[in-house]
Amino acid sequence: MGRRALPVLLAVLAAFADASGAHALARAALLVAVPLAALAALGAFGRYVDASADSPTAVQAILSSAVLALLVLSCAVRSTALHGVPPLGASSLGAVLVLYALKAVVTVVPHLRRVADLWPSKP
Repeated sequence: MGRRALPVLLAVLAAFADASGAHALARAALLVAVPLAALAALGAFGRYVDASADSPTAVQAILSSAVLALLVLSCAVRSTALHGVPPLGASSLGAVLVLYALKAVVTVVPHLRRVADLWPSKP
């Protein structure tokens, strides 16, 4: 689980670095996050293939691929910027953070259903 959390932490670090004006640190964090997100996306796809049509694993694989594409887009846009962060770079990083939050929700929802099944229907 720790290896899958590293790209998330790097994306959050990049968002905080952008907010504080440390755009070079944000760019470096995103450049490190790209190969780690690629590994996470490949792992998610492998779990989907092994799970045989399990819908949460399919959603995780799709979201991981979208995160990777948006991270690459943010890095590409930032590489040509002279000063600051282009709007597309900032918005794609924001979308990455939203997708990571959605991935967390998709991970937690099946467990919440199991907990709800433990409660008795009548006292």
